[in-house]
Amino acid sequence: MSGHAHYREAHPLVFVITHWINLICMIMLAFSGFYIHFPFFDGFMGVARGMHFVAMFVIIINLTFRIVAAFFVKTATQLGSREVDTDIKNWLPQEENKHQFFETVKYYLFFRKEGVISAKYGSLQKIAYLATIPLTYIMAYTGFCLYGPTADWGFFAGGTAMVGGPMSMRIIHYFMMWVFIVFTMIHAYLANIYNLNPSKIIFAWKETDH
Repeated sequence: MSGHAHYREAHPLVFVITHWINLICMIMLAFSGFYIHFPFFDGFMGVARGMHFVAMFVIIINLTFRIVAAFFVKTATQLGSREVDTDIKNWLPQEENKHQFFETVKYYLFFRKEGVISAKYGSLQKIAYLATIPLTYIMAYTGFCLYGPTADWGFFAGGTAMVGGPMSMRIIHYFMMWVFIVFTMIHAYLANIYNLNPSKIIFAWKETDH
């Protein structure tokens, strides 16, 4: 991957924007979530709750838009290429990903010296990225189950009763937050494991030719 150029075709501006929105919302959600769980200074609870739910609504809308856009926006299907095709193809199994899963795992576990280069996203990347979709919607659901105005709605109250009550739902919501925090940290590390070129294109939309 270090030998690949990173062109704008791999990350169209619309997806750069949705990525920025995700990052900002994740920071807001983590900060406000920690504060709601453990208020570390006074007089901010109302703002924190408002911030938390605004960021949650935005990230859900952003995610839904990103899913729909994947069927229409064209992106590069190979790193270092300007040839484009519909973005959804990057998320589905591709010929280039065949027999790469275990080799990729071996590389990340330091049992293989050379990285596995396959399509725009490797097999592990696809699995991880796709997993965040249902996890994000589930996280939002647990939030609605705890949110005063919606907690008594049948759809949410039923889920709360199923897991054993509000405290159990709160614990689930809290630990899912840590899943997202750990995922984000690992994602940031692995995305830049070779060099910072991926961050340059996804944050600054700056192309690199090597």
